[in-house]
Amino acid sequence: MNVDLANREMWMFVFFTIGVGIMLYVDLFLVNAKARVVTIKSALIWSAIWIGTALLFNVFIYYELGSDKALEYLTAYLIEKSLSVDNLFVFLVVFSYFGIAAKYQPRVLRWGIIGAIFMRAILIVIGVELVEAFKWMLYVFGIILILTAWRLLKGGAESVNPGDNKILQLVSRFTPLTPHIHEEKFFIRIDKVLYATPLFATVLVIESTDLMFALDSIPAVLGISHDLFIVYTSNIFAILGLRALYFALAGVMQLFHYLKYSLAIILAFIGVKMLIHEVYKIPTEIALGVVFILLALAIVASILFPQKESKDEAATIQPVPANPNGAESD
Repeated sequence: MNVDLANREMWMFVFFTIGVGIMLYVDLFLVNAKARVVTIKSALIWSAIWIGTALLFNVFIYYELGSDKALEYLTAYLIEKSLSVDNLFVFLVVFSYFGIAAKYQPRVLRWGIIGAIFMRAILIVIGVELVEAFKWMLYVFGIILILTAWRLLKGGAESVNPGDNKILQLVSRFTPLTPHIHEEKFFIRIDKVLYATPLFATVLVIESTDLMFALDSIPAVLGISHDLFIVYTSNIFAILGLRALYFALAGVMQLFHYLKYSLAIILAFIGVKMLIHEVYKIPTEIALGVVFILLALAIVASILFPQKESKDEAATIQPVPANPNGAESD
């Protein structure tokens, strides 16, 4: 990368961070500051805003960095946005497990999204630096993607059990958990003892689960581009609208039951693309076409061949048991 392009991307980083920060503040702390049930209308509006902004940013990249970078960004964004649907299923399972009421879910997702942004920024920088320093890391990431595709076919988000979360178990050793909701509070003091509430436990599970998703999805984007700016912005834009998308699609997510098969094929395709990059470099245009066609096929197939109704396993999961030390609710 030449010096002029590097300087231009540095300033674009600055403006991107400022612009996204302002939008995020308006969305999370002004428009949706109070505990309330997010309406489908509001969720759809904010989903359209975030997706529209991401696509407009793609146009901006086209004029500033050229068509190749724009194609890389769009392909990476589509992959990340599609993979983030798995996060939405996890949200459903975790909220059901801890019995989080609809009006408290926006607060949990607010901090979950903010934490995910910082966490992914760190992982993206590490991933890009690893690829730049050690070219053989592309083979490692390729194998990871193929294994992830296989794991997704075997279960994916449906296999998530919040009660088995290692980070939650570790935190509960130092801070006891109360099974009772105390409005929007993450912590509550009962008989001079500080307890973590189910809202805090939910944030922990969502953050740690997103970390695992990030370890799978970031290599997929690195299979499309090694440009830190492209990888970072496409990834961040993909997760920024997750909160609104969840409330917009919460009632219909189960309809897209073929999506995981397309996602598995996409991950395997990107994995193979990374493994054979020395022999044949698959053009970004072809990668974009494959991703778009597979996603479209999954949506059409899900509509034409609806899944038979089955009992919602997540709804049967009970909230975490009371702390063994015998904490009482106030």
